[in-house]
Amino acid sequence: MLCLVVMGLTAAAPASAVATGTPPISLRAAFHVHSTMSTGTLSLESLATRAEQQQLDVLILSENFTLRYDYGFHPFDGFLAYQVNFPSVMEFGIQRFLDEVRTVQQRHPNLIIIPGVEVAPHYYWTGSLLQGNLTMHNAQRNLLVIGLQKAEDYEGLPSRGNAGSFVWNRQSLANGLPLLLLIPVAGLLNPLRHTSSTRTTSKPRFRWVLSAMLLLICSGLLVNAWPIKMPRYSSHDGGLGYQPYQALIDNAIDRGALVFWSMTEARDFSQHAFGPLGTVTVKTEPHPEALVLTERYTGFGGLYQEARRAVTPGGIWDQLVASRFTAVHKDFPTLIGEVAFHGTTDAGKDLDRVYTVINSSERTAESVLAALRAGHVYAVARGEQTTLLQLDEFQVSTADHSAGMGDTLEATVSRELRIRVGVSTSDSEHHLTKLRIIRSGQVIKQFESATPVRIDFVDHETNRSEWQSYRLELVGPSGELLTNPIYVAPGTEAHTESAQRPDPDSGNAIKT
Repeated sequence: MLCLVVMGLTAAAPASAVATGTPPISLRAAFHVHSTMSTGTLSLESLATRAEQQQLDVLILSENFTLRYDYGFHPFDGFLAYQVNFPSVMEFGIQRFLDEVRTVQQRHPNLIIIPGVEVAPHYYWTGSLLQGNLTMHNAQRNLLVIGLQKAEDYEGLPSRGNAGSFVWNRQSLANGLPLLLLIPVAGLLNPLRHTSSTRTTSKPRFRWVLSAMLLLICSGLLVNAWPIKMPRYSSHDGGLGYQPYQALIDNAIDRGALVFWSMTEARDFSQHAFGPLGTVTVKTEPHPEALVLTERYTGFGGLYQEARRAVTPGGIWDQLVASRFTAVHKDFPTLIGEVAFHGTTDAGKDLDRVYTVINSSERTAESVLAALRAGHVYAVARGEQTTLLQLDEFQVSTADHSAGMGDTLEATVSRELRIRVGVSTSDSEHHLTKLRIIRSGQVIKQFESATPVRIDFVDHETNRSEWQSYRLELVGPSGELLTNPIYVAPGTEAHTESAQRPDPDSGNAIKT
């Protein structure tokens, strides 16, 4: 039985405020942004100016880390290879990229700029040149690595186009085969092999010309195969699954980064003419299963301008959260909104089309990253109108304490769970909105109402002996809004109660 009140809302507490303590600061962030340092069309300076004009607080970059693609004739992948390069951080220069971020940050102190890169750790080939069906798979199966500040941390990221992460293997020996050409060169130039009877003007000249040709061929093959070392995973092996991606996640997380799966349900398909390779098909299939088949990542893009099923009630996201309830370490993934901004020439896209609203304890990059890690964020996208949905309150509470997005409430079996929701729009006008309250993958309440609204009810039907999660989904002409869950641990008996209050950005449990 749900006891429900809906009324006009003129003022409410911040969406992840707890019962006591300083309320968090709500910061609007554009997440997944490209500049001219990779594949964007605007300089970072222009992006910062545009972000301030659009009243953004945070700019989270996701520059392409490396866009070096090669096709090699197996098993001579290294020196018999055709390579294509596109603008990326590796081409721009890692230290130069970090210096540019710091320089622009100094000129825009009111805007928080966080460096980050978009990485596709692996791709593989099928088909053949002779049959004209050469296909490159998963070039757009991307992870966003956010917050690294040192060049050496980027240099070690395991990615196929990053030579700094290559290893020595048997393929490296094949790459060194051109060195065998030095043997006949040494023989041709060895004066002891030639007697005075062969001293003519033509034979020495022939030996020098042939030696020069062999040296030129050797040098060319070695330059093409440089740095001789090879990526850990072969581009001819399509059976690796998510091994390369888990390797990148582990490496980046161990270096202190935040890692997000990017737009896992977006489909990419194109055909390109690549010189001697002819027409090549490049495709990446939707891969929402990545959220289940990898671990340790910080979160994923759950709101972007593509069709999405993983975030539907009872979908992969809810199933993933439920699976973490039984784990020893309950690292719940954080949902973010991805704007995937490359420039103003992209139809229907701008920096302010999709926001990640971050409830941060302070207006600093460190607090922003901590809030993202803890799940103190929600995602919102503009709809047909210019206004924007905003979440003024979302709490699950008992009589004594409350929890906001990303936090865990440990309550007793005998205490009631109260859910409070406040929704408005940026223009403070009335806009029809459909709101659904989702408990552990099940829609427990949905209705349509004009903003602003306030919902206050007691959930009598929840199973207090099991873990539960509560999240919101709002859709209407004003756009879409998705929150991260509030988690409720199984209830205990009243005599076992204890009080513990977390740091606002820690994501630890709130006990009552």
